[in-house]
Amino acid sequence: MGNSWHERFGTEQYVYGEEPNQFIKEQAHRLGKGSKIVAFAEGEGRNAVYLALQGHIVTAYDYAENGLNKTNALAERHKVKISTELKNLIHDGVPAEEFDAAFMVFGHFSKDDQKTVMDKLISTVKPGGTIMFEVYSEDQVKYGTGGPKTVEMLYDPSDVLEWIKGYKVLHFFYGEQERVEGELHTGTGHVIQVIIKKMQIEQK
Repeated sequence: MGNSWHERFGTEQYVYGEEPNQFIKEQAHRLGKGSKIVAFAEGEGRNAVYLALQGHIVTAYDYAENGLNKTNALAERHKVKISTELKNLIHDGVPAEEFDAAFMVFGHFSKDDQKTVMDKLISTVKPGGTIMFEVYSEDQVKYGTGGPKTVEMLYDPSDVLEWIKGYKVLHFFYGEQERVEGELHTGTGHVIQVIIKKMQIEQK
């Protein structure tokens, strides 16, 4: 298949753990009751399942079939339903303005593709909806606690600020965070966090 993520997720063990990302857990209160949510690059489903357990209607997109299989297995174990779709977020289309909210946790894409994916993430949400994501910053290469080993696959905060310009920013963070997420994300890391509302703000 030539898909390193498919191979990475081809184990019984959940390589990023089964608990939700701390940022998603802390910020889930911003989501309206019973929201229709899409998860980009959702991997093995830990965040999607957590939000489904909160009563949300969740769709998970990922490039790795093994990841989606594990998402479905985790959902079944917790007795919730997740819709899963095999999707290449760089090349495949996504529905426009279908969801109340969208999120992505540690979606690793090359610099040439990062804006494409972010534009799609925002495009899936209805006007007034919420978009949130946590990604590793370029500084993460110094930490060695997870994520890509090259700056080319990490995020520049100035790029991120440019992508979200014009929307209502509810939260922006750039700095160190502790993450204990399975065997691949453990220890102090350097992240960028964003929460925006999909509403245009007046330019002054």
